[in-house]
Amino acid sequence: MPHSVRKLLLDLTLACTETSEFCAGKDLAAFQADRVLQLAVERQFEIIGEALARLERLDPANLAQKIPEYRQIIGFRNLIAHGYDTIDDASLWDFVVNRVPDLLEKV
Repeated sequence: MPHSVRKLLLDLTLACTETSEFCAGKDLAAFQADRVLQLAVERQFEIIGEALARLERLDPANLAQKIPEYRQIIGFRNLIAHGYDTIDDASLWDFVVNRVPDLLEKV
C-alpha cells in the first residue's frame, strides 16, 4: 500500500503527541529509572524518523521547507535503530524536551 503525505503527517503527529504524553510530568531521573518508558520513547522516535524518511521520498521540497532539520531527525532515528548501544538517556531526553514540541508545531 503506497504511503500518502496525509497519513505520514498523521503518524508524525501521533508519535510526537504520544511521546509528550508519555513523558509529561517526568524529568531525566524518572526517565532513566523507567525502562518501559525508555523503550516506548525509542519506538516513537523510530516512527518519527521513518515517517520523515518516507515523506522525503514523496515531497522533499515541501519537507525541507517546513522541517529543515528533518535529515538530522532521520539520522537520530537511525542511530536509535542501529546504534542502540551507543545512545545515552540524556540524548533521548533532550530530544523529548527540546525537539518534539517544535517538531509537533511544524507538522
